[in-house]
Amino acid sequence: MSRLIVISNRVSAPTKEQPTAQGGLAVALTAALREAEGIWFGWSGETGETGELKFETYAGVTSATIDLPEQDVEEYYEGYANRTLWPLFHYRLGLTEFERDFQGGYERVNQLFADVISPHVEPEDLIWVHDYHMIPLGWLMRQRGVSNRLGFFLHIPWPPTDLLVALPDHRRMVEALFAYDVIGFHTREWLETFHDYVVREMGGSVGPDDLVTVGGRTIRAIACPIGIDAREFISAARGDAATATYERMMQSADGRALLVGVDRLDYSKGIEERFNGYQRFLETRPEERAKVTLLQIAPPSRATVQTYQDIRNTLDALSGRINGAFADIDWVPLRYVNRGLPRDVLAGVYRAARIGLVTPLRDGMNLVAKEFVAAQDPEDPGVLILSRFAGAAAQLEGALLVNPYSPDEIADAIARALSMSREERIERWQPMFENVRDHDVIWWRKRFTNALAAVQPTEQFA
Repeated sequence: MSRLIVISNRVSAPTKEQPTAQGGLAVALTAALREAEGIWFGWSGETGETGELKFETYAGVTSATIDLPEQDVEEYYEGYANRTLWPLFHYRLGLTEFERDFQGGYERVNQLFADVISPHVEPEDLIWVHDYHMIPLGWLMRQRGVSNRLGFFLHIPWPPTDLLVALPDHRRMVEALFAYDVIGFHTREWLETFHDYVVREMGGSVGPDDLVTVGGRTIRAIACPIGIDAREFISAARGDAATATYERMMQSADGRALLVGVDRLDYSKGIEERFNGYQRFLETRPEERAKVTLLQIAPPSRATVQTYQDIRNTLDALSGRINGAFADIDWVPLRYVNRGLPRDVLAGVYRAARIGLVTPLRDGMNLVAKEFVAAQDPEDPGVLILSRFAGAAAQLEGALLVNPYSPDEIADAIARALSMSREERIERWQPMFENVRDHDVIWWRKRFTNALAAVQPTEQFA
């Protein structure tokens, strides 16, 4: 059996300090690494002088991490990854910063990863690179003599060609992707926008069986939607911590319908627009005001980036304005929590919610939507209100789909969800649950790695 080599910006393999893998992606990759006796490479998250890789094996999984100098973190991670690629790939050209230093740091760190990882690769290893932080890594490893099967998965949207061409050296970035043998996207939409760029900008062609050709190089590009660790999360939703949280939430709601949003604090998640939609609901339906309450959980992220500081300030002010305008002596319409909660606690929150509000402005997938579905009571499920611009919308057809930019659509969807009969809620929830259960993160991982294992190494890289 071939070893699996996973490479990502950060490593989430279990360690002595953190013995349990965090999140569905980490669970899936950890299981695969344990089966294949593989290694997970990435940045340690620490700053310091770059030294040797630090290897650690725990619970049958080996991780290898390296520190990065502070300048590299500023230019590669905070700069090019999160101030250039992230906003551009989420269709936010106005927030995209084009700095030559950022691009230099990005290329420098990817070269560093190629230098330190390539000597540890064995001839039969399958190599799986993850996300926008590492787009050129495959090409750089090829330059260092790595001829293995190489796969890449993009966890965020692929932008339209008319946006992508705003990126300096955009063609060189996409050409680097053709060093991989298999590349994956969450949805057909992202795959087709990639096809469009290849045909329009590179003169390439798209053939049968997901094959894409540019010049003399043909790769396989697939739609492969990620799922959650469904079995574990469904079980957690019925566990002691979730049950205690559910009871606490129901007592706190005091007979009111609970609306829940759970998002990392990021402008792509549409939290400001969600608050505006909720405010519109309160304004236009005064008779419903005291019958609902919204709980928004939004742990901070990337706090050193100015745009993230700005969104936090905006949401602080907006939540205060909503509560100031509509609260009564015995009711607060919006509870806004700026910290994360354990997943088993979140499962109890989801289970208590009558409505899940998942309204990103643009999202590669959005696993909160799938977690909400998985946590519901089959006899009395809640209603999922979902942005049509989330990747999950292609799979969760029983959700109420909304344009997150429209406060009226959000307000109308809340009203419809509150009045929806139990029979309709079950009818909508059941097929969504089956999709979440059957197309889980293990299914996703196997679909991609099976496609990669089936590739025949080409003479170009052999």
